[in-house]
Amino acid sequence: MFKKRLPALVMALLMVLSLAACGGDKPQNADNKENLEPIKIATKQMTEQYILGELLKALIEEKTDYTVEITKGIQGGTSNIQPAMEKGEFDLYPEYTSTGWVVVLKHEKGSLSDDEMFEALKKEYTENYDMTWVSLYGFNNTYALVCRKDTADQYNLKTTSEMAAVSENLVFGANPDYIERQDGYGILKETYNLNFKDVKDIDIGLKYQAMDSGDIDVTNGYTTDAQLSRDDVVVLEDDKHLQVNYFCSTVVRNETLKEYAGLEEVLELMEGLISDKEMATMNYAVEVDGKDEAEVAKAFLVSKGLITE
Repeated sequence: MFKKRLPALVMALLMVLSLAACGGDKPQNADNKENLEPIKIATKQMTEQYILGELLKALIEEKTDYTVEITKGIQGGTSNIQPAMEKGEFDLYPEYTSTGWVVVLKHEKGSLSDDEMFEALKKEYTENYDMTWVSLYGFNNTYALVCRKDTADQYNLKTTSEMAAVSENLVFGANPDYIERQDGYGILKETYNLNFKDVKDIDIGLKYQAMDSGDIDVTNGYTTDAQLSRDDVVVLEDDKHLQVNYFCSTVVRNETLKEYAGLEEVLELMEGLISDKEMATMNYAVEVDGKDEAEVAKAFLVSKGLITE
């Protein structure tokens, strides 16, 4: 009787194995990467973010079998990317520590040390949004008040405090995110008693063109801006030490880290990778030399030995 039943048992076992081989109800994971959707990266509307998006893409695609899609230049920056992340429309994006602390979590700027803030960011993003922060890239892109050199020469401006007496003659321009945020234009105006003749919304990537054309006299710059190397702009001293640090990192959905095995280890390769000068140099290569951001990103990763040519 045993010998007669053996073929039937073997056939049943083969059917089970066949179903397993076809996938069945097996969840998507590292064992069937070909069935996974591309990892979706969002970037803000600025050269630096375009480069960072390409850095992440090149690194992920070099170190894994996953594919990556980048949506470049999301208008409104954090205010629009964060809700999209919560909806699962994007998987990750480059973000700045004090931006997450103030704009997303609504905390007071400078309320914690940088180390304490980063640990609190990881904890609160996990608790509130099921997201986390992975690796600090190394560079600090904090704010700086920038004006045209002819304006600085005309009014003999070297510090932000000195601008207060003449601000009513000047036009300030900045991206909407900076104008609206708690640690942006409002506190700058209050701290330095600034009263500009006009305040204009300017796309973040167009502020220096607006200065060149004379549409604005003053803007919010960033310490890694390529344009700060120009001779016709002046960075005013933050003599009241208003600005806090904005270290860059990757905000990623925890669900994405679970679904894409090995992704977190790849993102950790960004730890301490980029200095302020290196970021400014890459920004200059794209904005001034006209190089493609993907090529600049790839060349940088090759120079660091993280990808092959």
